[in-house]
Amino acid sequence: MPYLTANNLPTEPAGKRFRAALNRPGIYQLPGAHNGQAAIQAGNAGFDGLYLSGAAMTASMGLPDLGIITVDEVAFFIRQIARASGLPLLVDGDTGYGEALNVMHMVRTFEDAGAGAVHLEDQVLPKKCGHLNGKSLVSPTEMAAKVAAAAKAAREMVIVARTDAVGVDGFDAAVDRAKLYVESGAEAIFPEGLTSRDMFEKFKTALPDTPLLANMTEFGKTPFFTASEFEEMGYKMVIWPVSSLRVANKAQAELYASIREHGGTREMLDRMQTRQELYDTIGLDAYEALDASIVKTIVPVMPDS
Repeated sequence: MPYLTANNLPTEPAGKRFRAALNRPGIYQLPGAHNGQAAIQAGNAGFDGLYLSGAAMTASMGLPDLGIITVDEVAFFIRQIARASGLPLLVDGDTGYGEALNVMHMVRTFEDAGAGAVHLEDQVLPKKCGHLNGKSLVSPTEMAAKVAAAAKAAREMVIVARTDAVGVDGFDAAVDRAKLYVESGAEAIFPEGLTSRDMFEKFKTALPDTPLLANMTEFGKTPFFTASEFEEMGYKMVIWPVSSLRVANKAQAELYASIREHGGTREMLDRMQTRQELYDTIGLDAYEALDASIVKTIVPVMPDS
């Protein structure tokens, strides 16, 4: 049903719904959704939570993932995804867009836009994808201050702290940072750039009482694992951050190449979402029915003069 009707909207804040899902048995599966259409499709596939990747956002804008975009640009993506799907959303907050007060502004803006959770990372700007080399980290105490600021700003939003220390200072340093971040107010930890099942399991052993997030990105340093395999390792969340964008971009490239070669789209018709499928996905009929019902039942008739 259209989000325009108030009684179709969730009655609980997104953060509260995200936390409830995190606390239930099993692993919370959060596929990446890079726009509202992808969010609807993920929900139709049966997922009850989503992830918004900074890399997917920037790539969809034709930019590299170097911390270039702003809080308000991210909020635009949050609003369209939350509005389209109604699902709790974990958002990539990069480094927090500045220092402590900037982090608090980010949390308030994201929560007001409809996000249920956000993760902060301990890199120095310009930040990099966690699966690339050449990253630099802020001090543990500086990151701990950002985590504390985020926790202070949040009403219901779940604060997740990400550490990229494994690929910079080593496994033990990453564990030490993660423990400090939990002490500072993080409800969950995102250990980025882990490279083996043994490493995933050891990280869980080191933080047995803390929910951990696994990043199952393609073409990175992490071997392929399924959601159930991450669950066996003790992880409570798994994201597939850029997968939807990768598939969409590949299809678009093939479309443009085909148009260039053939002078039209006929050869790609069987690869396309049909007009009816598009309208069904975005609920066109429901919006038109709502519009007709409002006109019929609410708009008064002017009396004859």
